[in-house]
Amino acid sequence: MIFRGAGALLGLALTVAAGIGPAAAQDGSSDNRVDAMTDWSVFEGTDPRECWAVTTYKESVNTKDGREVAVNRGEILLMVFYRPGNEVQGQVAFTGGYPFAEGEAVTIDIGGSQFELFTEGDWAWPATPQDDGKIVTAMKRGADAVVTAQSSRGTQTKDTFSLLGFTAAVEDAERRCSTEEADSSSG
Repeated sequence: MIFRGAGALLGLALTVAAGIGPAAAQDGSSDNRVDAMTDWSVFEGTDPRECWAVTTYKESVNTKDGREVAVNRGEILLMVFYRPGNEVQGQVAFTGGYPFAEGEAVTIDIGGSQFELFTEGDWAWPATPQDDGKIVTAMKRGADAVVTAQSSRGTQTKDTFSLLGFTAAVEDAERRCSTEEADSSSG
């Protein structure tokens, strides 16, 4: 089962909303944060077993009709998610803190390589696990990721995420939720 849709990440979204905001992502105030690598944090959950590497934005620019505007947004997070019980390995996900415009794709630019994410509600994902792999590979090589999206109200957002610490964080999350690790912790 692949988690490609808003309902599929509901448990993770509730965990995110409960304490993995910008402050928690940086200072470890959530009780399931298990590690931090520069600008990325690693979290681990149980029942079901899941692990993820997550960061919040370093810079955000919001525009409407070509002018910069102030907007209220919820959590703005970029993550890579693992849930071995559902065979989810390295799924990239982005939440912009608002409902995305229906039918509009989100783009992520990493070192000049662009990738498209599809949207559902407040979340965006690559279309396939192969696309996840391409994005993760680019993130390991890049310095930052720039995510551009449009809200349902027509506001254009451009969020820049640091990739410092990404490789170590995503490899730690993957290791923590590897099949062997999951098997050894349950028995």
